[in-house]
Formats: sequence, structure tokens, C-alpha cells
Amino acid sequence: MAFNHLPAGVHDALTPLSVTPVTHSMSMAHDQLPPEAGVHPAPRAVLDGLTAGAARAARITHTEHLPPRPGRHAAWPEKIRPEVTAAVRAAGIDRPWMHQALAAEHALRGESVVVATGTASGKSLAYLAPVLSTLLDGSEAPNGRGATALYLAPTKALAADQHRSVRALAAPLGKAVRPAVHDGDTPVEEREWIRQYANYVLTNPDMLHRSVLPSHPRWASFLRALRYVVIDECHTYRGVFGSHVAQVLRRLRRLCARYGSEPVFLLASATAAEPATAATRLTGVPVVEITDDGSPRGETVFALWEPPLTELHGERGAPVRRTATAETAELLTDLAVRGVRTVAFVRSRRGAELVALIAQERLAAVDRSLPSRIAAYRGGYLPEERRAIERALHTGELLGLSATTALELGVDVAGLDAVLLAGYPGTRASLWQQAGRAGRTGRGALAVLVARDDPLDTYLVHHPEAIFRQPVETTVLDPDNPYVLAPHLCAAAEELPLTETDLALFGPETPGLLPRLELRKLLRRRGTSWHWTRRERAAELTGIRGEGGRPVQVVEEGTGRLLGTVDAAAAHTTVHEGAVHLHQGRSYLVRRLDLEDNVALVEQADPPYSTTARDTTTVSVLETVEEVPWGEARLCFGSVEVTNQVVSFLRRRVITGEVLGESKLDLPPRTLRTRAVWWTVTEDQLDDARVAPEALGGALHAAEHASIGMLPLFATCDRRDIGGVSVPLHPDTLLPTVFVYDGHPGGAGFAERAFRTAARWLTATREAIAACECETGCPSCIQSPKCGNGNEPLDKRAAVRLLGRLLSGAPEGPAEGAAEGAAAPPGNPPPEGRDSAESAPGP
Repeated sequence: MAFNHLPAGVHDALTPLSVTPVTHSMSMAHDQLPPEAGVHPAPRAVLDGLTAGAARAARITHTEHLPPRPGRHAAWPEKIRPEVTAAVRAAGIDRPWMHQALAAEHALRGESVVVATGTASGKSLAYLAPVLSTLLDGSEAPNGRGATALYLAPTKALAADQHRSVRALAAPLGKAVRPAVHDGDTPVEEREWIRQYANYVLTNPDMLHRSVLPSHPRWASFLRALRYVVIDECHTYRGVFGSHVAQVLRRLRRLCARYGSEPVFLLASATAAEPATAATRLTGVPVVEITDDGSPRGETVFALWEPPLTELHGERGAPVRRTATAETAELLTDLAVRGVRTVAFVRSRRGAELVALIAQERLAAVDRSLPSRIAAYRGGYLPEERRAIERALHTGELLGLSATTALELGVDVAGLDAVLLAGYPGTRASLWQQAGRAGRTGRGALAVLVARDDPLDTYLVHHPEAIFRQPVETTVLDPDNPYVLAPHLCAAAEELPLTETDLALFGPETPGLLPRLELRKLLRRRGTSWHWTRRERAAELTGIRGEGGRPVQVVEEGTGRLLGTVDAAAAHTTVHEGAVHLHQGRSYLVRRLDLEDNVALVEQADPPYSTTARDTTTVSVLETVEEVPWGEARLCFGSVEVTNQVVSFLRRRVITGEVLGESKLDLPPRTLRTRAVWWTVTEDQLDDARVAPEALGGALHAAEHASIGMLPLFATCDRRDIGGVSVPLHPDTLLPTVFVYDGHPGGAGFAERAFRTAARWLTATREAIAACECETGCPSCIQSPKCGNGNEPLDKRAAVRLLGRLLSGAPEGPAEGAAEGAAAPPGNPPPEGRDSAESAPGP
């Protein structure tokens, strides 16, 4: 937690920088050790050091300078207890920023509020001041716990970080404030004390879903006194995960009402579009928004970096760029040698391990003490490993960290000077959140976005206005998704029998779902209430992060040692037989994947390659919910059934990405019922676009790949959240068709967002393909590393002409159809589609 309060005038010492791209710099001294801790070089000087020589300087496509900003103070509301304001002053904060004081005022009036301001703007103090004041009031009750508060974080790391910060801030208040972390790592012997005595419990939505709510009688005294629910980093609750959390919060509100409390929700968010609307949809209660950021900001230099082309050639002779992983590892190495404290955000667990491993090997050549000052941080580590890395980061022992988004969220990593982003993180909100990890105490910071070799990243580094001149996205979630809602109705019924008065709380789809749950013998109706009928716990029906089953344990074959876990949904693509698995800087080869026992057996090895899975996909249309004419073409949105099968994996050289070979796999297919957007074209349109029959498959396939790559720019999704299929003659539409679907059961809202923004989305797709410098297609425009068809066929020029003809019939403004529906999938799907291409993870 960073309050980000500076002594007066500190921001005035920062000088403006030129926005001219760097074209010259001093050479880097690899034989020098890092400078002493506490030295924080100016971001422009750091960038100059990274771009020594013409070859390095040419990789920067744009440099953006964000000037420093002074802060604006206010006074705390009078209702804040003087002991709390004194504790805040003891922490070095004399006065709050304007947004902090305003948020506290709303909270004390009993109004739910969301604070959506920049990274390190002091959102934590905005909610902690009223919470601590109320807890202090409650400590004077006869039982010493007249008021309680619940804090929810999306990650364990953030909850642990907040716990440290709250204990430090509340230390002058003595035993009146008793914070405690309740998560899967909490020892059993501590949990009873937490239930009985803690008045500020820090946990995550998973524990709320699986532990607190199902055993609510044991939490009765805590829930009865619950005054505030703090939801930190609420912008992360999107898609399927956000939809599940929305229903968990409705279950919490229902139980609180049962015990006589009605808590106020205090939400903290990164800068987001329409934060009050998103917060209201998440919590189900009216929420006031605060978006005027009163905190100061140090200067930020933000560089867009495109790795160079190599002499290698990929599939179909396509040019290959140096991988973002290798480029980021090299930059992390250079920064560590210069003593610049850096975090590199990498999109995958394997990528985070690779970046750390490469950097450690290169640093060993400079000084043997340096490799130990670089580490990887990702999900799937054992609790003791996570805690050790977090301690080393806080003490400054680490110079560099290669992390997944597990570290993106609010964790206070004070002292960082630079952030490297190995690929666009999927949303502008995440991009600014990650970039804001450096310079958190008001100093200047350097952020570098290293482009991956794919359509979206290539588009962004050559269209900086899409990053720096566009607002952040609207959070997408759908609590009424029947696949999400159904298991939560069962869980709620086990907690307390459902009654007709509960139906409105859980949303308009509830009355239609209850009879179906009765038919499945999950619920039984008795009079005007519904009861859970099974012996097993209803909360086990679903994992709220959409993981779709028990995690797969990764076990070292020779010793039986548990290395970590992998989500069930990712097992087929990440721990299949022959896959390279990385853990704590060591490489392992998967010898066997046992799907019955959910175990992957591995042995330590040092192969000179990484592995990438390939899969095939077919799609059947179940129901067309909306359809919009685009001239003769049709743009549709509805329900589909997707069948996916991992069929092979590629071996790629680690540094260059060169394909060394492909091996077949024999894994079972998996089916998924979800939502999709699709478009069809007619023969006349194909003739107008000069797309001959022999080029049709390649044109559709290329358009599909590129459109999947570009969708994260328009919907708050990751490329891995969505999939696609292109078919020259689909059996359900009887026309050439391109599908893009949500990779989660019941949909996640991404395909619908694509439908609503289709004209802008497909226009950007066409521009990205047309602007690429390659001749026939490459990973920067139309090739996909996941393509189960080996990127065959692809026709770049025909795709540009086809998309141009399609867009010529698009209506003015967004595609608007009939009212949204939440159609339940029927029991017998039509025949499957053919000619699969790229797919999202299976269920």
C-alpha cells in the first residue's frame, strides 16, 4: 500500500523532457557493478543508456512524456476520529489529497463509493481512514467488536501487502484494530481466533466463496457487526471471474441481511471508464464514483519498443522478429547492471520464468553475485516461495523481478525505477496499472512496452494514439450468465433456503433457472422456498476464476516433490507430454500427464527450446440472438457449441523463436457452450472483392487470426480469453463464415462487446493487416502461434480486400440489435462445423 504523499515542493524539482524519440546514447558498461541502493537515475538517462548505438535506438517507435503534476490537499471529514488522523500524521501524512477526503466523507455517510484514480494515488488511505475510525468506535462496545470490516483482494500477495500496511498504520491505535489475513495459507489454529476476535479480515473472493459463506454460522458475530466491505483493485473483476464475484457479493449481502447488517461497499479501481456503473453491476447496490485525482505525480517517460527482425524465417517463409521474451530479458539484464530497480511484467507463467532465467545467465557473466538479485514471481508457487520473494522485494534485496499479473495489483513495491512490459497486457487499464508500479513515491519513472510479434502489439507500437489518446475500457461482466448464476443459486440455497424474496437479488434469470435446477435434482422446492439436496458442498460446483476443474499437480517423478499446480483449463496446452515446464529458474520436461489423477509427472532437464501447443476447433450455432445486416453480409451474435482438441506442439528455440520441429499429441476433445460473434459474406461480395474460390479459405483464415489479435483493443479481454474459427462453407449458415467466441462456459461478455463495436474492431483489423511490411503474412499480422492448421492457408492481400468489402456495408455507428438475451443452450446441438483455426482454452 502506497499513500504517495510527498513533502511540499518535491514534484517541482522534476524537469520536463523532450518527446523526441531517442536516437543516441552512451554505451553501457557491462563491467561495472550496480550503484549503491538509494540512487534513482532520471528516466531519460535510463532510456539513453538502454538505447546505446543506432541498432538499439531504431527499436523505439515512439516516446511519450507525461509531465509531473502537483497535488491538491483537503481536510479530513470531522467524523474521522482524532486518534486516526493522529496515526496518519505519525505515518508522515499531514493532510489528505482531495479525492481521499471526499471518499471518506461518502463512506461515513453510509454511501457506497468507488475511487477510480491513478496508480499510487493513495486509494488505500481513502478507504482506510473511515474504516479505522469506525472500527475504533466499535472497539468501545461491550464485546469490544461492535464494528467489523472485510477486505477483498484479487490476489494473496495484495492481501498480505495490505495486512503489513494496515498493521503499521494502525499501530498507534493499539488493540482497538485487529487485522488478520484469512486465506488458504492461514494455519487452521489461527482461523478460530480470526472468526472470534479479528475486526478487520483480509481475504479474497475465493475464500469468501468456499469458506466464509458456507460456514456463516461460525462467522455470525463478525457478519452481524459488518459495516464496510472493501473491494480493492475492482477493475480486475471482469469477464467470467467478475461475474462470479458479483454473485458471491450478492450471497454475502443476503447473509448480512439475515444477521441484521447492511454493509457499505468501498471500492478502489485503476482509472476506468464508467467506474460507478461497473461497481454497481459488481455489487448490486448504487455506487458513487470519484475520478478527480488530487495526488501529485512524478514525470513518466513511456517508450514503445519493437524488437528487430532476425535472419530467420518462420512458417511459409515469413520473417521472424526477435521474441519479446528475449528482448525483455536483455533489457532487464542491462537495467540490473546499472542498478536500476525494475519489474518486468510477462503475460504467461512460463514467460516470466524464461525472462528471469535468461537474465540470470547473462548477469552471471558480469558478476557472480548478481544472478541471485533477479527472481521470477508468478501464480502456482508454493506459499513459502511466494512469501520469500515478497520479503526480498520489500527489503530491496532484489534488483529485478520478472512477474506475471500476480504482482500488477496494488502491491507496494516502493523504490522501483523502471517497468518493462513484455507485450501489451490486454487492456489499457492493465497497461497503466503495470506502468505505474515504478516511481510510486513521486520520483520519475521509465516504462517500456516491448511489442510481441502479433497483430495487436505491432499495431499499437505504430499507432501510439491508440494507447496515449484513448480512454481506458469499460469493465465487462455478466452476472446473469446462467452458467455463472446456477451454481451460486445452489450455494445460496445451502447457506439459507432460497425464498421468492431472494429472486430479485440474484437477477432476472433466477426464476427461469430454478425449475431447471429442480429437474437436475440439485434443488428441491418446499412451499415457497428451495433447498439444497446433496451431501457434497454446493460451493464446490464451480471455481470462481473459471478454472473449470481440479488443478493439475506438477510432481517431480524421481523424488515425488510437488513443484506447484496448473489450472485444469490450461493443462492440455501447458503440461502435455513433452512440454517444457519452468519452475523457479529450473527447466523440466513433462513425461506423463495423467488426466484421471490430475497429475503431471516431470523430470529436470535443460532442453534448448520451449514448447507451444496447437489445437483444432469446430463450432456449431445453437441460437442466433441478434442479427444486423451489413449490406448483403450479416453480423450475428448468439450461442454456440465449441469442440476443441490439442493435437500437437511446436519446439521453438528459446532466444530466436525458430521452429525446431512439431510432435503429435493424443488428447481427448473438450466441448464448450458459449457466446460468439460471427459474420457471413455472399458470393456476390466475394466477386466484388476479387476473392477467387481458391483464395477464400486463406482470406477468411487470415481475417479471423487478425481479428482475434485486435479484439483486446476493444473489449477488456486477453487474446487467451477468446478463440475463433473460419469456414468457407459453414453447415449452419450455408455461407463463408468467421466466428470469434468467448473461451468460457456461457460466455464472458467479450463476444458481445465485439458485436457492439464491430465496425471499429474490423476496421482496425484491416488496417493492421494492410500496414504490415511483410509480403505474404507474418506473426505481426495474420499468423498465429496457436493455429492448429499450421497457419495454412493464409492470404494476406485477399483478406484486406474481403474486409474492405465487408466494411463497405457496415451501418453508421455501432451495431445495435434487439434487447440482449441470456438464452439457455438447448439440449441437442446441430452438427459440428469444420475447418478449424485458432481456439481459446477449453472448459
